Amino acid sequence: MRILFADSNHPIIHEELLKQGFECDLFWEKSVEELIELLPLYDALVIRSKFKLNQKILTAAIRLKCIARVGAGLENIDLDFAIKQGIICLNVPEGNKDAVGEHAMGMLLMLLNKLKKADEEVRLGVWKRAENRGTEISGKTIGIIGFGYMGSSFAKKLSGFDCEILAYDKYKTGFSNEFVKEASIQQLFDECDIISLHVPLTDETKNLINADFISKFKKPIYIINTARGKCLNTADLVMALESNKVLGACLDVLEYESISFESLPMNQFPRPLQFLVKSEKVVLSPHIAGWTHESNYKMSKMMADKMIMVLSTKS
Repeated sequence: MRILFADSNHPIIHEELLKQGFECDLFWEKSVEELIELLPLYDALVIRSKFKLNQKILTAAIRLKCIARVGAGLENIDLDFAIKQGIICLNVPEGNKDAVGEHAMGMLLMLLNKLKKADEEVRLGVWKRAENRGTEISGKTIGIIGFGYMGSSFAKKLSGFDCEILAYDKYKTGFSNEFVKEASIQQLFDECDIISLHVPLTDETKNLINADFISKFKKPIYIINTARGKCLNTADLVMALESNKVLGACLDVLEYESISFESLPMNQFPRPLQFLVKSEKVVLSPHIAGWTHESNYKMSKMMADKMIMVLSTKS
């Protein structure tokens, strides 16, 4: 079987596949047009985020049995059409759950303890102690929306901070454990001081956090988003930050990202984003929560194992 690598990943993935006798072609710099031309020759396709696999591309893939997306989300694949074509779509959310959990934890600590501001000031010789007084996680109630690999990892990381951890998942029940209590969305609105989003991007979750959603919280809140940028309406967040309904935000993802997550031209920053980059209430990172050195290896190794299992049954 022939496997086309259309995006770069840790080399362990193609090393493992080569060991099993698969033919692997590393075509990382191809355009969409070149991809369409090549796909009829391949049984499997390995991607990350460079391409959006729509019906036009998938229709050309007459031999394709498997799409391997080395990452957590599958939103850049037309899943319904792929399934109709008999193509198995694989992802590896278990491979970067610890990375995401740790990154969310780090962003929250940085925000609550004003570490970005304090660090910048000390480097300039400014020594302000009272003005940089932090806020503790201990005693707070933290709500996790979406309790899959990422949400459960974040809950585990929080478990040593003497806080109440509630989790809501529309599609799961019975998941309370020593780290977290299963809760309704109304409980989150009534009790939470901090909200962390861990859901995939779907029609249902697009703009999930908006003005109406934020208004339902009884207390002012902090918001963490390490999921997908388009799950949060940035203009509505800015209004809530200005009114102090939202006290601060940790954003690893932004709704203005391109599909590849790799570019955001500064001269094209929309007004809400201009507010975020200037605000001391906001901590930002460039969609890297799930992309540590360790997760890069783990996701590729796990994906190789999954592909070997799937393709071995198709040969």
